[in-house]
Amino acid sequence: MDAHSRGRADEIDPADQWVLNPQTGNYELRLNHSAGQSPSHPRSAATPGPRSAEGGRAAQRSRTATEAPVPGQRRRRAPEGPGGGQPPVSRRKRKPAKSRKKKVLLWTGGTLALVLVAGAVGTYVLYDQLNDNITTVDVAGAGSGGFKKDQAINILVIGTDKRTGEGNGGYGDKSSVGHADTTILFHVSKDRTNATAMSIPRDLMTEIPACETKQADGDVQTIPGTSQDRFNNSLGQSGRDPGCTMRTVKKLTGLTVDHFMMADFNAVKELSTAVGGVKVCVEKAVNDKKSHLKLPAGESTVQGEQALAFVRTRSSFGNKSDLDRIKIQQQFLSSMIRQMKSNETLTSPGKLLDLATAATKALTVDTGIGSIKKLSALAEELAKIDTKNITFATLPVIDNPDEPTPITVVPDPVKAPQLFAMLQSDTSLTEVKKKEQDAKNAQAQAQAALLKGARSTAREVRVDVYNGSGIQGAAQSTINWLQNEQGVTRSTNKSNAPEKAAKTTLTYAPNQADQARKLADLMGLPATALKPGTQDAGEREPMTLVLGSDFKGAGVPITGPAKAPEGAQTADKQVCAA
Repeated sequence: MDAHSRGRADEIDPADQWVLNPQTGNYELRLNHSAGQSPSHPRSAATPGPRSAEGGRAAQRSRTATEAPVPGQRRRRAPEGPGGGQPPVSRRKRKPAKSRKKKVLLWTGGTLALVLVAGAVGTYVLYDQLNDNITTVDVAGAGSGGFKKDQAINILVIGTDKRTGEGNGGYGDKSSVGHADTTILFHVSKDRTNATAMSIPRDLMTEIPACETKQADGDVQTIPGTSQDRFNNSLGQSGRDPGCTMRTVKKLTGLTVDHFMMADFNAVKELSTAVGGVKVCVEKAVNDKKSHLKLPAGESTVQGEQALAFVRTRSSFGNKSDLDRIKIQQQFLSSMIRQMKSNETLTSPGKLLDLATAATKALTVDTGIGSIKKLSALAEELAKIDTKNITFATLPVIDNPDEPTPITVVPDPVKAPQLFAMLQSDTSLTEVKKKEQDAKNAQAQAQAALLKGARSTAREVRVDVYNGSGIQGAAQSTINWLQNEQGVTRSTNKSNAPEKAAKTTLTYAPNQADQARKLADLMGLPATALKPGTQDAGEREPMTLVLGSDFKGAGVPITGPAKAPEGAQTADKQVCAA
């Protein structure tokens, strides 16, 4: 029985399965709808009978029938005992009255699990009262005004290093107001077939723009921007709120962020415990004295403090950098996704309720999605994404050239714009549309027959590049890629084309055909993009390349599948940390 059918046999309203046990004072989950009340315990209208055997077992699985009143519990009149003059009440669902607004919501999607990193998806049993758990921030217009069902969605997931919560004061500066310590831009495609979770390094040097923040008294305060600052200072420092981080991401990537979700250390501990532990894998045994992580080689299951130690460690893997820690966090969250989507989780009412409670308590969101109803609408969109089509990637960076001994990084001048362009154009990093792509590739192969012939070397190619794509900086990013990555050193940026071009074109003379074929190979140009002239060109005369609206980014083929960034990993596979 799956999560959608559990508790719905005989048209029973799932909210009515929670029954107050007068012996314990707790609400308990009763899954046996036909079990009668014990005749040895007369009941009043306010005193339901003891739990059934099946209900008792389910309750024990759900923290002994939950240790607090169950959200959404509907108080109903129980039948009177002998002599009470009231007939037994049927347990079949009656037509609901208009006043019965409290409904159980089976939430399939991953909105709440996104508090740590984008892309974590799962199913939760949520009740309206869980609204009280959610903390909201008015981001003063930093977002898009709300996601739309017929458009791509961008969610900024922020993990802050604020040391609130029991036992967290020992992790560094317990009085810190917190930074944007772990940040992921979660891009959901327009057609909901795929998603990209792009991690942004906290030590990235970037521009933090001026931002407006809403104060508790309703006043709006403007925080001055900084031209070169660590990305993690976009939150918490100088009074900046998550809206400032949203604006920083837009300035960096060109993408408008629709919503944000933020959580602190407790989210890792509570969610990993609520889901029953997260499977991780390490190539070598780990004994990290700094994070207190101790694991044997191979696969282990971590939760609580151990899970937090796993995602915080920097001394155990790779070159002990923050970039390697990002990979560990991506592996952890990929595994959490799989656990949340597993039947073990989806068919356990206790786990679902624990997970919903933990997630809402750990969550801070913008007011645009600051209710269970709004989160549910977002979750319905996220639920359409198959786990294998969620790709984790990291913003490509290089060492900061302005530092003699680099301790910070800056965006890779070639690869970062490529990735931004792919996100802006909603290009999938997975092969979710393989059939469609195969058809395009077949067409490209047919056209490629027109390109048969000799090729020059990259060094021999001469080309002037004009930007007719409408994407700012497209010509220069293409020049950087051609010269630095492909060896086309005789290429020149000619700035903007006279007018915007619908398609990318390469105009060349008959005696430049070998150069044209080489450039077409490098850029993935179709034969239709090549425009041969009728007269030969001079020895030093360049070809003319005009970038059109089909341009997706420097190095991204105009035709054929786009390649995911190096190190990208999908959420459906277990990876061992090295």
